[in-house]
Amino acid sequence: MESLRPDPTFHPSPRLAMEAEPEQLAYTALLSPDRSRPDALAVVDLDRNSPTYGTVLDTIELPNRGDELHHFGWNACSSALSPLSGHPFLQRRYLVVPGIRSSRVYVYDTQPDPHHPRLAKTVEPEEILRKTGYSRPHTVHCGPEGIYVSTLGGRGIDGTDGPPGIFVMDCQTFEVLGRWEIDRGPQQLHYDFWWNLPRDYMVSSEWALPPQFENGLVPEALLGNKYGHRLHFWDLRDRRHVQTIDLGDNHQMPLEVRPAHDPSREYGFVGVVVDTSNLEASIWTWWREDGKFHARKTATVPPEPAEASRLPDLLKGFGAVPPLISDIDLSLDDRFLYVACWGTGELRQYDVTDPMQPRLAGSVRLGGIAARTAHPGGRPFAGGPQMTEISRDGDRVYFTNSLYSTWDAQFYPDGIPGVQVMCKAGASGGLELDPDFHVEFGAGYAAHQIRLQGGDCSTDSFCYPSA
Repeated sequence: MESLRPDPTFHPSPRLAMEAEPEQLAYTALLSPDRSRPDALAVVDLDRNSPTYGTVLDTIELPNRGDELHHFGWNACSSALSPLSGHPFLQRRYLVVPGIRSSRVYVYDTQPDPHHPRLAKTVEPEEILRKTGYSRPHTVHCGPEGIYVSTLGGRGIDGTDGPPGIFVMDCQTFEVLGRWEIDRGPQQLHYDFWWNLPRDYMVSSEWALPPQFENGLVPEALLGNKYGHRLHFWDLRDRRHVQTIDLGDNHQMPLEVRPAHDPSREYGFVGVVVDTSNLEASIWTWWREDGKFHARKTATVPPEPAEASRLPDLLKGFGAVPPLISDIDLSLDDRFLYVACWGTGELRQYDVTDPMQPRLAGSVRLGGIAARTAHPGGRPFAGGPQMTEISRDGDRVYFTNSLYSTWDAQFYPDGIPGVQVMCKAGASGGLELDPDFHVEFGAGYAAHQIRLQGGDCSTDSFCYPSA
């Protein structure tokens, strides 16, 4: 029988979540870049009092090859405490794991033994396509009344027949219910999405259609500014598109969107991968004022000069490495924004106490296309800081090193063996890599999304403001 009390890992406010017990486990998505073996979920021990701390406790292979795991999430989280929720007594129990290339969705049960999740259900691409018209599922968010999954493709072999969007799954049966949008307005591309539940709006971003990413970055399309460059804002309850903000054709690929966690704060951040006019990357702050949304570029990261001999073919003609902001993550107190510069091999920490004036507060270097900075523990690190996850208390920042298999091969042709590392964050700012935390996932696996047991800073959305 299901418990008639809310899951203790659900928290009304971000501040209360910060006071919860430290994370004990991480679940990390592993993928086979050459598709010679199935992708997998790794379970990493994060209990600092455990004799197996910082090691892989289990590697659970998926039943198929070629899924290309990406941004998986939980079946339920703190959003279930919404006054509008029909499911207040759910448990944060199941990991909902989409394969971006196969268009499958797997559901893994973390009970009864969270150290060894087991496959509970597989949702085949035919069901998703039949009920929604969508393909290439990408990001999972747990909402108050279901599981929301963003997609990058529509119908057809190449996923370009019809625009991508968001579909909803039942959070108990995992049945695909249908597409979320009632009125999508001008939205034609998709990537990330998130929301402010009490303020009743959603924000979404754009990457590209499958022919522009599945087989690698298309240089002609990038230099022709053919990738996404807009933010979209939605009425969450009415499922209706209300506003588009174009960041400018040259601001290619606004990817991760991170709204403030405290729902009384109507702002958030988005990272732009590259400015095609100068190769810099940027952070934009968006906010709502007098009923309208606005966005402004509030921080930039310049490219770094490099000898052509240290550059992949894609970049030799530029003589520089673009930062390539591939992920951003916001601490639960809304104070620090972490920015992963996958190209230059830098993780930046910005103090965003004033969201309109981010201030660089810390930085670590690891990997990088030209720099190839080794881990302070002495071990090599290929790729650069990529998928980033912050502990609930804000003291630890974990990251992996793979972006997307075909893009990995273009920018890091020597390969990116999967690694997960951790930084310690100072209470007043500052970052330091932990020389003893270096988790290797074995030959043939790249590492992507991290989920922390009990919730993390890119999983939960909160319904009540912090006191």
